[in-house]
Amino acid sequence: MAKFALGCEPVVGSLTSSKKREYRVTNRLQEGKRPLYAVVFNFIDSRYFNVFATVGGNRQRGQRRLPRCRLCEANAYHGVRGVDLNLRLKASAFANTVTVYQCLEGGVIAVLQSYVDEDKDESFYTVSWACNIDGTPFVVAGGINGIIRVIDAGSEKIHKVLHNILGLHFLQWLTELIMVIILIEAVSYDLNSVSLNKRAWEWAYRLFIYSQISEKSGRWNSRGHGDSINEIRTQPLKPSLVVSASKDESVRLWNVHTGICILIFAGAGGHRNEVLSVDFHPSDIYRIASCGMDNTVKIWSMKEFWTYVEKSFTWTDLPSKFPTKYVQFPVFIASVHSNYVDCNRWLGDFILSKSVDNEIVLWEPKVKEQTPGEGVADILQKYPVPECDIWFIKFSCDFHYNAAAIGKRNREGKIFVWELQSSPPVLIARSVFGKVLKDPKSTIFSLFDTPLLLVTSGFVSKQSMANNPGELLSHAQSKSPIRQTAMSYDGSTILSCCEDGLIWRWDAVTAPPV
Repeated sequence: MAKFALGCEPVVGSLTSSKKREYRVTNRLQEGKRPLYAVVFNFIDSRYFNVFATVGGNRQRGQRRLPRCRLCEANAYHGVRGVDLNLRLKASAFANTVTVYQCLEGGVIAVLQSYVDEDKDESFYTVSWACNIDGTPFVVAGGINGIIRVIDAGSEKIHKVLHNILGLHFLQWLTELIMVIILIEAVSYDLNSVSLNKRAWEWAYRLFIYSQISEKSGRWNSRGHGDSINEIRTQPLKPSLVVSASKDESVRLWNVHTGICILIFAGAGGHRNEVLSVDFHPSDIYRIASCGMDNTVKIWSMKEFWTYVEKSFTWTDLPSKFPTKYVQFPVFIASVHSNYVDCNRWLGDFILSKSVDNEIVLWEPKVKEQTPGEGVADILQKYPVPECDIWFIKFSCDFHYNAAAIGKRNREGKIFVWELQSSPPVLIARSVFGKVLKDPKSTIFSLFDTPLLLVTSGFVSKQSMANNPGELLSHAQSKSPIRQTAMSYDGSTILSCCEDGLIWRWDAVTAPPV
């Protein structure tokens, strides 16, 4: 932990403040009974700022299979009226899904698309928005199998599947081994092995054809992670680039347009345990920050390897043949926390990082250019988050980083909303309670030229705004740990995804200034 000189202590925020922005619950959606691990708004394309995606899945690990995705088309609900949301998302209770929604006026949430993974052992932990070089919106998801799905939200098809090439190398090695055995037997002139040779040649031929088709079709089209993926983030200046953090102790940079793994951040100076979070610098295109179970935050630079990033956009050969480079040493290592660090975000040149120590810390990395990896972390402010001592609970910010929202791990389902542009830090949100509607109505809407199911608000405020104000954002029926929040572009809407499969929508009573 960092030590502070007299007069240099960080400013700690208070959990009580009179500066409040009022929010009320306007909707609640149930995605089956499985946990939801991530929810994220689309900040990449201004046409879809009100569109968000969620992911979740089974907790159990099982035998890996060759994964494929199928699209749960919304066309099946074309023309249907009054269909309950649970019917639309029935598949979510049995398989792992990536679901795309749209927030509309009056608390209305429209279901746009739902992609169901056929591998029941898959469990998606993270999702991000990206886009192709022509502006086509992509949904990028990853999870327990170390596989990254790149979904074209425009055509509703899988664009790329990024994962480990070891399977392909194994097939090629097995094919060569069988051929060597055949040659040895041929030299021995063993007439009794003629039938064996025939069968061996057939298997060798099948494996060879399968490996070639797999590589050309993109089934094994890139160097992927060797373990589960905990977070995926998109480069805001080049949204065809995404970065992933994994349990295999590495961070990897991908080009979702070509399916290429460009850089691998791991090695001698890399993380020594599971990497839980990663983020791109908002203006310095070369820098990323990562954190994990080794209690550190590491800042990496891609400047020396940027020619390979540019080459990835024009690469015409197979992605598996791209000269992926290793970045072994970060430019800065910070030990700001004494426990797992499971979320970090850039705030300008500062960093917001959260640990299981029940707090979010704002600090400034002061890098020594002459000695990479060394420097000083100047802690500026602390944002207390009581009862948030389990890992994999992530905070979110609005587009302009005016506020940060994070949920609690207890059974109360409360949300803290901190103002980031003030000192000392203050909580800026309180709840106005509403009454549950038992039978939310639905209708049909369209986006991306696709029919979809639309669900009206499941909550309506029946009380005066002055009645029963809450110190935090909370609701009597929200009783499950909140894994992640998502703030809209201007901070007027806050979403939370919970362990019980619920999505909660909070809307500001008066819209905050942009």
